[in-house]
Amino acid sequence: MTSNSLPYALIFDMDGTIINNTAIQARAFQLLFRDLGLTTNARRLLERLNGMPATNILKTIFTHSVPEKQLKEYAAQREFLYRVLYWDKRKEVAGLTQFLQAARSAGFKLGLGTGSASDTISYIIDHLDLRRYFDVIVGTDDVDKGKPHADTYSRTCEKLGIPPERCLVFEDAIMGEQAAYKAGMRCVALTTSIKAEKFQAPLHVMKDFTEITPAQVLELLEQSPATPKPNKELAQRNYMKL
Repeated sequence: MTSNSLPYALIFDMDGTIINNTAIQARAFQLLFRDLGLTTNARRLLERLNGMPATNILKTIFTHSVPEKQLKEYAAQREFLYRVLYWDKRKEVAGLTQFLQAARSAGFKLGLGTGSASDTISYIIDHLDLRRYFDVIVGTDDVDKGKPHADTYSRTCEKLGIPPERCLVFEDAIMGEQAAYKAGMRCVALTTSIKAEKFQAPLHVMKDFTEITPAQVLELLEQSPATPKPNKELAQRNYMKL
């Protein structure tokens, strides 16, 4: 079977992509920082690093070495704060379910690739009854290195059985966009977390899934076959070498 006889696959990030939760994530980090006596601005931090595992994000704010066990405890505290803050606010991004249904009907394979652990994935997608739409779900428990490394998206397309050049990633974060390019995939950007000009080279930029259809996605893929190379300035800064 040739590559061109295979379907296309659409791979979705979770936080900030299928749900608009970046402000809540930032608030949870900010409360943690306050408890630790830190003055780091969580919203600005997430503009740069959103999409990475929480322990890796936390590594960047300390001027001294912090044991991995302690970082995991801080990350667990942040996760608890996030869940309390987000409990009654869990809601999919506008148009998501209709888009997923239409994409499946159009023959696309669908995957979820996130830096979250399995219990956090369940907290979102099972509450919103979204699991049934995804052929494959990959989280931080399934890979060695999180975003901006390619592992999350490479593993997702491997499990889908679709080559990377036939995969399109939906992302809201710089780290996720770079991970897509490192994995040899193209990207559509959502402006739920950062402004459009912050991204490198997405095929399309949108605020939610009411602004695109599977037919338009197919047209974008057919018209723009080349995958951008990762931007060294964005993908290889010191705080990303984790």
